Amino acid sequence: MGPFARYPSLVGRGVFITGGASGIGAALVGAFYDQGAKVGFIDRDETAGRAVAEQRPGVWFERVDVRDADALAAAVRSADAAIGPLRILINNVADDTRHAALATDAAAWRERLAVNLDPTFLAATAAQPGMAAAGGGSIINLASVNALLAPADMAAYVAAKSAILGLTKALAREWGAANIRVNAISPGWVVTERQLALWLTPQAEADWAKQTALPGRILPDDVARLALFLAADDSATITGQNLVIDAGRT
Repeated sequence: MGPFARYPSLVGRGVFITGGASGIGAALVGAFYDQGAKVGFIDRDETAGRAVAEQRPGVWFERVDVRDADALAAAVRSADAAIGPLRILINNVADDTRHAALATDAAAWRERLAVNLDPTFLAATAAQPGMAAAGGGSIINLASVNALLAPADMAAYVAAKSAILGLTKALAREWGAANIRVNAISPGWVVTERQLALWLTPQAEADWAKQTALPGRILPDDVARLALFLAADDSATITGQNLVIDAGRT
């Protein structure tokens, strides 16, 4: 893992991650596995998901399209039976494909929320009863600094990530009595293969760097290390918060 913190409370603890086959999700799978957690994840890319899982013996993986609410809930139950009790849920799945507002009709709008917002609520409500029965847990929702910056050509994505911030606070308040903590992480521009392939040109990266306080790139592992802290007992009194990891951009 390198010279970073280890969390004894994560050893043997069940964690469920959505969208774990690539990018931040794959970094989360690796980080929790390296801590000795029992890791399960889903992704709609079966080939990439199998590749990530096969590198780590014992990791549970299932192909799931999170737009299918029944399949998502069933996957949470299956993972709980296989590696549970699930004490950690990380709602990571998202699709930040650019889209002009006037070119986004009702069907396209609903489709984007079905990926970027609905699974956060549906996975949380599926996992909550088991967490409560096990004595509590930690739910970590991936939001985005785009909820704060509101760039153009991402209206549905920005709306979804903004809603996740409100949902995080609402669930933290509602489920706190069951010792379930709910927090959000809002990453800045994280350098993933997808970002490099589609949007993170040298010029775009240079422009972003001019607006941050710290030099250098934000990497998926940086986000994963923050998630480890929020999942571990070290953060036992932190809930309802949005932790921004953007090198000082906001």
